Amino acid sequence: MKQILHNKYVLLLIISLTWGSSFILIKKTLPVFDPYQIGAFRAGLSGLILAFIGFPAMRKMTKKDIFWIALSGLFGNFLVVFIFPFAQREVSSSLAGIINALDPIFTLILGVLLFGIRSKPIQYFGAVIGFLGALILVYTSGSESSESHYFYILLLVIGSALYAVSALIVEKKLKHIKTTELTSSIYTIWMIPSLIILGFSGFFTNIDYSQSATMESLGALVFLTVVSTTLVMFLFFKLVQDTSAVFVSTVSLLIPVIAVFWGILDGEKFTIWYALGGTLVIIGVYFIRDKKKEKPLEETK
Repeated sequence: MKQILHNKYVLLLIISLTWGSSFILIKKTLPVFDPYQIGAFRAGLSGLILAFIGFPAMRKMTKKDIFWIALSGLFGNFLVVFIFPFAQREVSSSLAGIINALDPIFTLILGVLLFGIRSKPIQYFGAVIGFLGALILVYTSGSESSESHYFYILLLVIGSALYAVSALIVEKKLKHIKTTELTSSIYTIWMIPSLIILGFSGFFTNIDYSQSATMESLGALVFLTVVSTTLVMFLFFKLVQDTSAVFVSTVSLLIPVIAVFWGILDGEKFTIWYALGGTLVIIGVYFIRDKKKEKPLEETK
């Protein structure tokens, strides 16, 4: 088992399957819980679970490290847990999964703009192809109802960009921090704001937990939190530290496929335009992938 978990492709598959299923899980929680409750529960519970590691870890860190950890967590762990439920009130889970595939494209572009990371011409070509696919998705999604979905699509695009910024911060500023300490510290830092939001959201006072539908949604939310938000983040940050942000972001090749699979099973609309736009996004991500020889994964730091 230990040897398997040190195989970067196995870890990518685990992350892809888990995160690809998170969009349908968010959809299953929305009939009962609002986006504030979903986001605050995920971030708050994750912080409670990991605080016993996070607090001791931060005592050993410099103020500079804590600053970068807090910033990475703000972008990739705190804001996005609210953004995606908000957007999925109006956007299907399958489409949300496809748009999430823009992550490596933003990783490439923002890596150049923020950190001066050099890339190959073929990778820039991939970024152009990917954004073309995104434009198709944005344009065609707005016609699926009388109300414009552009705002909610934009939220998903912003969420994808925030994930990219978070991964780049980890790669460039936090590689010297142990994976467990990094993940735990991020959730510990943002635990208090999340619990405050959860307390004022009506999660404990306005929900009737005697209903079976409520308990089913709660079960989906707990699974989404403990597995997708907490446990898999350890694997994600380990891969970022041991390989590169661009390599890890190739998980986006599989996430939309899994998200679409669950969406179709749940009876969601999936048009030819979604297929075309999604295919272009995935082709763009393929060209963006880091072709350099990656160093083998090491023991968890």
